Amino acid sequence: MSTRTVDWTALRRREEEPAVEGLRERKKRLLRQQLSDTATEMFMDRGFDAVRVSEIADACGVSEKTVFNYFPTKESLVLDLGETTLNSLQTTLANLDLSPVEAVLEILSGQLAGLTSWLTAQDDWGQAKAVLLRFGMLIGSTPSLRAYQRDMTDQQVAVAAEVLARRTEMSPDDPEPQIAAAALLALWPLQFHALRRHLHRAKTPEELHDEVSADVHRAAQLLDTGLNSLTPARRSW
Repeated sequence: MSTRTVDWTALRRREEEPAVEGLRERKKRLLRQQLSDTATEMFMDRGFDAVRVSEIADACGVSEKTVFNYFPTKESLVLDLGETTLNSLQTTLANLDLSPVEAVLEILSGQLAGLTSWLTAQDDWGQAKAVLLRFGMLIGSTPSLRAYQRDMTDQQVAVAAEVLARRTEMSPDDPEPQIAAAALLALWPLQFHALRRHLHRAKTPEELHDEVSADVHRAAQLLDTGLNSLTPARRSW
């Protein structure tokens, strides 16, 4: 496993992995990962705007058209985890056995566990932390990546609002599912900021996991108090 880039596929929920994978599907999955890893390394080395998609294609031995067959935009090469989150929201948030907050915490917990598992697998803890910090700096210093991230968050909020509306027999345009969805999605940047804050002082991946998880759960507890009142429309508030 490369120590230069995070194995973002490790952040996928385990049940989302294909139960049976044929040779063709495996080749496509591995090529997609190669494209994303190569692009991320090149972006972190030279800057996002300085790297052309054609250079990424050449480095991977494929055509530029092939790159765009896997990733619709240059930004999605490095921020494809947003699609995984989108899919997880559609399935996990619809689980009526979980409250909305419990569902979101399950998704976030899986992503955090995947990240800290990657950190645990690295030989050099300091170098692994530096990679994560550089990745965060890449996003923070690139306007197009920040804009893409905002657009993806808007899509995630819209999907979450639709799911919450079905759960409560409301319309996705009603203010209750809209504000609830926006509040739930705010836990993602909170987890990101907690990672960045605790990464500087955490001595082990396990300590980092516990510190970040504690911050997220504190915020989620506050949300849960308000979202407990999100009930089907036919009932009074």
